[in-house]
Amino acid sequence: MAGEREYDYMFKVIIIGESGTGKSCLLHYLIENRFKKNTNHTIGVEFGCKRLNIGGKQIKLQVWDTAGQERFRSVTKSYYRGAAAALVVYDITNAESFQKIHSWINDVRALAKPNISIMVVGNKSDLKSSRAVNFVEASCFCQELEVLLIEASAATGENVEEAFNKLASSVLTKLDGKQLEHTQGIQPGPGRLSTIHDRSCSC
Repeated sequence: MAGEREYDYMFKVIIIGESGTGKSCLLHYLIENRFKKNTNHTIGVEFGCKRLNIGGKQIKLQVWDTAGQERFRSVTKSYYRGAAAALVVYDITNAESFQKIHSWINDVRALAKPNISIMVVGNKSDLKSSRAVNFVEASCFCQELEVLLIEASAATGENVEEAFNKLASSVLTKLDGKQLEHTQGIQPGPGRLSTIHDRSCSC
C-alpha cells in the first residue's frame, strides 16, 4: 500500500512578480486555504508544499515565493534554475505591475530550463471596481508571449488552486510528451521509482 508521503511527481514552482502584487498571499491561500492579512514583504524566498490530483496522478508542488523588490533580484534569480514552472503575478489594480510582466518572463526564459511552463496571474480579482488592467488586453499580451493567463483573488480564494492546477497540468503534459525531462525541478516520486527518495520538505 502506498504511504501517505508517496506521490507520482514533484514539481518545483517559483512565484515571481513585482512587490505588493500578493504573491505571498496566493501561496498562503494555496497551502492554508485562507487569506493571510497584514502580510509583510517577502525577504529573499519563502517556501511551501501542496499536493494536487492532476488527471489521476498525485503531484507534489514545491513552491518557492520570491521577493519582488529590486534589491533581492540577484538572490532570487538563483531559484529560477531547475524550476519546472513559474507563476508570474501582477495586480489588476496596478497597471505598472502588469507592464513589468514582460521583464519577469524574459528573466524566467533566460535563466530557467527550456520549455518551462509559465502562468500569468492577475491577482486581486475581488477589486474589479478598481481595475487598471483590462482582461482582454492582458489576454492578447499573454497569447503573444505564449503563456497561460488567469485572474484570481488571494482574498476570496477565487481561482487560486485552479491557477496551480493548470500550471501543473501544463508541466505534466510536457513531461508526458517528452518535452521535459526528470531534472532537479521534476522528480519522480517514490510511488513511481522506489530507488528515488523524497528529499524535499516534510510538508
